[in-house]
Amino acid sequence: MSADDSRATDARTTAQKLSLPTLTAMVVGSMVGAGVFSLPRNFAQATGVFGAVIAWVVAGAGMLMLAFVFQSLAVRKPDLNAGVYAYAKAGFGEFPGFFSAFGFWASACVGNVSYWVLIKSTLGAVIPGFGEGNTPLAVAVSVVCVWGFHLVIMRGVKEAAGINRIVTVAKLVPILLFVAILALTFEADTFSANLWGDGPLFDQVRATMLVTVFVFLGVEGASVYSRYARRREDVGRATLLGFLGVLALFASVTLLSYAALPKARTEALRQPSMAGVLEAVVGPWGAVLISVGLVVSVLGAYLAWTLMAAEVLFVAARDDDMPAFLRRENRHGTPSAALVLTSALITAVLLVTLLSEDAFTFTLKLTSALALVPYLLAAGYALKLGGPRTQVLVAALAVLYTAFLIFAAGLKFLLLSCVVYAPGTILFALTRREHGRRLFSSPAEVTLFAVVAVGAVLGVIGLATGFITI
Repeated sequence: MSADDSRATDARTTAQKLSLPTLTAMVVGSMVGAGVFSLPRNFAQATGVFGAVIAWVVAGAGMLMLAFVFQSLAVRKPDLNAGVYAYAKAGFGEFPGFFSAFGFWASACVGNVSYWVLIKSTLGAVIPGFGEGNTPLAVAVSVVCVWGFHLVIMRGVKEAAGINRIVTVAKLVPILLFVAILALTFEADTFSANLWGDGPLFDQVRATMLVTVFVFLGVEGASVYSRYARRREDVGRATLLGFLGVLALFASVTLLSYAALPKARTEALRQPSMAGVLEAVVGPWGAVLISVGLVVSVLGAYLAWTLMAAEVLFVAARDDDMPAFLRRENRHGTPSAALVLTSALITAVLLVTLLSEDAFTFTLKLTSALALVPYLLAAGYALKLGGPRTQVLVAALAVLYTAFLIFAAGLKFLLLSCVVYAPGTILFALTRREHGRRLFSSPAEVTLFAVVAVGAVLGVIGLATGFITI
């Protein structure tokens, strides 16, 4: 990038500085999306009240450690922008850093597909052609919507962030009403009958882990937008404020649902299961309220995640860690080439959902699995930095938590993650070629690629033989 280009970019980003409320809204907007509306059924299928409490304590504590890690790194390393990717590169080298950037981007794209699936599944209750969100009609309409949003975002990051702030407030209203109504109509006998799940408690809690990861994705939202922050310390503050508020909201939705319906009935609800729970309590208007709230919520989360995905690709390209074409910006200061690639991948995964029996659950879990490597590398970097004993302890706990999540994901989603990661190395190879550098700079990078390549081959074999299904 030339000096003139750099000055022009800096001038545009200075004019687009984001305040603490807007950064906090980006965090909340990123996390409060499709996941919260699916919590009652997903948790009922996995565990009872007791297991749910343990699951939220584990997930809340683990994600809080990650939130502290992002807060600490934002202050200690103010020169590192686009957090997740930059921390991995600084701590472990260029190829792991590339994998972190690519994995975060791919996770965001697959997560956005889950949003469209859930919207069309919700509308499928009144438009049969949409089915469970993965029919040809549903996919076709979703593709049109993807490129419609693409045009909106191309008008500028500041404008899109402002829209997200308004949407974040609007979408919280039906969720807060759900919590208030269920708290006022709390059925103690129903709650007591749902205390216990089936099977070993450890397996029950483990079964919820990818769901909790999915709903917490976005905790790093303010860190990704660090280069737009009006004050650097606002990045950490926005991360913690957004996280604590969303944790309380998610736990309330989950636990209060156990007091509304017997566990078996909740397990059988159509997604979004929040609609079915509220309908059982107040009647049909409850389902309408939640359905409308879901559409607003998911569209807001889609906007935030598309912005974050494109931003990671853009910053990586600007740092010469992605092909040069991805650093292109339009006259609004939007990373246009990165946004095109993002919308293209979302479209491609939407087409894949035509082959899936349960597209929402599949995309939800794959989104979580893809995000684990970037989170693990960011936590590992914080641990590697050392520092005061408290910071080291927090980083160590964050590493242990993300390592446990990789175990909880299971073999199927680890192999599917490799299927996604391995082809991404083509972008890394193009970048190295542009700068006349060797593909891999160390034996460790060769080993990492070999492990991912073997995993990808096993994943493809599993898909071909039916051992792995989507």
